[in-house]
Amino acid sequence: MNRIKLLVVYDSMLFREVIARYINQDDLIEIVGKAGDAYSARDMILQYQPDVMTLDLEMPKIDGISFLKKLLPQNYISTIVVSSSDSKRAECLNAGAVEFLSKPFTRTSQEMANFSAELCRAIRRAYNHTNPSAFISPEPPFVKFSASSSVITNAASTVQFAQKAREQVSQTKSLFSANVGREIKENPALSKNYIKHTRLKKSEAIIALGASTGGTEALEQVIRFFPEDTPPVIVVQHMPAGFTKLYADRLNNSCKMEVKEAVEGERLRRGLVIVGAGEHHLRLCKDRQGYYISSKPGEKVSGHCPSVDVMFSSVAEVAGAQSIGAILTGMGRDGAEGLLKMRQMGAYTIGQDKETCVVYGMPMEAYKIGAVEVQAPLYKISELILNNLY
Repeated sequence: MNRIKLLVVYDSMLFREVIARYINQDDLIEIVGKAGDAYSARDMILQYQPDVMTLDLEMPKIDGISFLKKLLPQNYISTIVVSSSDSKRAECLNAGAVEFLSKPFTRTSQEMANFSAELCRAIRRAYNHTNPSAFISPEPPFVKFSASSSVITNAASTVQFAQKAREQVSQTKSLFSANVGREIKENPALSKNYIKHTRLKKSEAIIALGASTGGTEALEQVIRFFPEDTPPVIVVQHMPAGFTKLYADRLNNSCKMEVKEAVEGERLRRGLVIVGAGEHHLRLCKDRQGYYISSKPGEKVSGHCPSVDVMFSSVAEVAGAQSIGAILTGMGRDGAEGLLKMRQMGAYTIGQDKETCVVYGMPMEAYKIGAVEVQAPLYKISELILNNLY
């Protein structure tokens, strides 16, 4: 079984190290990074790709709640807030945290041991929140933390626990299998009001992908299946400045295609993926030499910069029926209008389905207005794109 990758973020170095010592006793949790502020945490999230993050509220430069509000819409990660300020509980949960735990008051050895045991249970629950198909029991009976950091085996509950775990795993796997087995759903909307698309020639095709909450993982799942000679791909993932370069580097290390952050005037070619830069709108352009991109600062459009609507609209205008657009998981409706323009110009348009989205917002809005020609689970999207290329 894979271990849960954990990022520990606390202002106090002493508290970080004490908590880490206890957490390390849980064989299914691996601490991949420890950060003392939000900026260090931001870099570690993209570097280590943790499954779960524990987060302090009182930190230098930017507080925990502000960090959550900036981070989660761009790069969702199951987050447990740990704080001595119970009055912030509701605000943390509203900002996207999956759990809130109160710090121990006296912080004696036994109190810290009890708290750490509860934190490990919370980490396991948080992991299951976004990884239902890889179920890990949230209530391990075998390990209890003591003040002396020793491990106590509770053999009496082994049989009962194992049976319960097997039942939960079976139920979760059945649910997951039912979801990924869904058929691709065609959207009848606009059947008479748009140019019918045809299969694209690789020499002329442009692929445009847009996403927000949960999109960093979803985009990687799509792009990593593209061969090296795939037509150029342009991507907008809602991210602030500073994130997009690190994210592009991460994709470049895991995908067959070359992945770069957008630079003004960059020429497009087969085998290249361009990720829109934070706080810069990404637009497709064309001249006698072929396609290139514009990457310039601007006002927010549909609430974002970079905006998926801006990118999709430029693709509709410049590439028209020689393009494929896919809108993936995300909160809000950015990209819906732009994807509609693409479909009206004859582009092949895809929307991620509800069952495989972290947040079924952007794809839902696009589907409702007829912008999506076919709706499909995430694991099918790269195949659909490639099948529509000569």
